[in-house]
Amino acid sequence: MSNQATSPTPAVAEIQARFSAALHNTSRAWRQAIDQRLKDLGVSQAAWMTIAMVAKAATPPSQKQLADLLGVEGPTIVAMIDRLVASNLVMRVASPHDRRVKLIELTDAGRAMYAQVKERADAFRATLLDGVDAVQLLAAATLLEQLQAAIGEDA
Repeated sequence: MSNQATSPTPAVAEIQARFSAALHNTSRAWRQAIDQRLKDLGVSQAAWMTIAMVAKAATPPSQKQLADLLGVEGPTIVAMIDRLVASNLVMRVASPHDRRVKLIELTDAGRAMYAQVKERADAFRATLLDGVDAVQLLAAATLLEQLQAAIGEDA
């Protein structure tokens, strides 16, 4: 991906706008569909996304790292973590390297919640993508990963 923008032809600009809208709308619809499947668990979209990020992290993330991963501000993640701590789904642990830094870990209840979230999200993904050509799926995943990397370079 080039960092230099060139003016696309009107036809290409229309395709780019269509792609951008489809990407945004699909991402939102995907999260809403999973959220609907998780309603009976009593966790909000923000809560299950936070739990999932902690569960997927190689090491317990700090509050700041978690905020960055979720694309939210510090006060927002602090309030979310407070709610998850009160629900006994996560706990704050002092960093062994810097006591001022709080790391976020799942509790046993948080791990159980994540297992349920993952099971339902995996089932939704499998059903939705069943029958999608593997070559198309790989091409789409590759394109999205390239775009994510290019956005990261510009940030």
